[in-house]
Amino acid sequence: MRNASVERKTKETDIKLTLELDGEGKAIIDSGIGFFDHMLNTLAKHGGFNLEFKCRGDLNVDCHHTVEDSGIALGDAFNKALASKDGIARYQSFVMPMDDALVLCAVDLCGRPYFESDAKFDTVKCGDFETETANEFFRSFSDNAKMNLHFVILRGENAHHIIEAMFKSLAKCLRDAIKINGDIKGSLSTKGVI
Repeated sequence: MRNASVERKTKETDIKLTLELDGEGKAIIDSGIGFFDHMLNTLAKHGGFNLEFKCRGDLNVDCHHTVEDSGIALGDAFNKALASKDGIARYQSFVMPMDDALVLCAVDLCGRPYFESDAKFDTVKCGDFETETANEFFRSFSDNAKMNLHFVILRGENAHHIIEAMFKSLAKCLRDAIKINGDIKGSLSTKGVI
């Protein structure tokens, strides 16, 4: 079973989560931010992950710490659940349409963190979720999952649609990149290890 549990407690957030990579897309999410809960549910559903996630953050300040620390904890869990990465497909890219939005996501589960995104938002918030924190989540996730993650926003005006397309495209990429391929012996790397 490829799964992990993570607890992260700071003066700003208290996070507990369990992640099962080979799941059915079932999620129980409570971050205290409705839109962010919707995005994490979307990530689990479209990624085929089972995810139980609870965060209590300093939302009286803003949502930044909650969102960023959630990316740290979830990325850490993802990296732990993947373990050696032997036999996985490793790479994936996908273009996700969502109404006016069209978002390209590409991932490499290479063991090296790198994040790049050209996402910028005219809208300050989606519900109580500050749109500028979307990239903070993905950067934190990428750093702690030890993966390359790229987003290119090909088009879109509605911030909700763009951010949701980012989460869905990442979910699709992860779902395919973590698949065990029987033709791959060991790690898919000339180094012999990822």
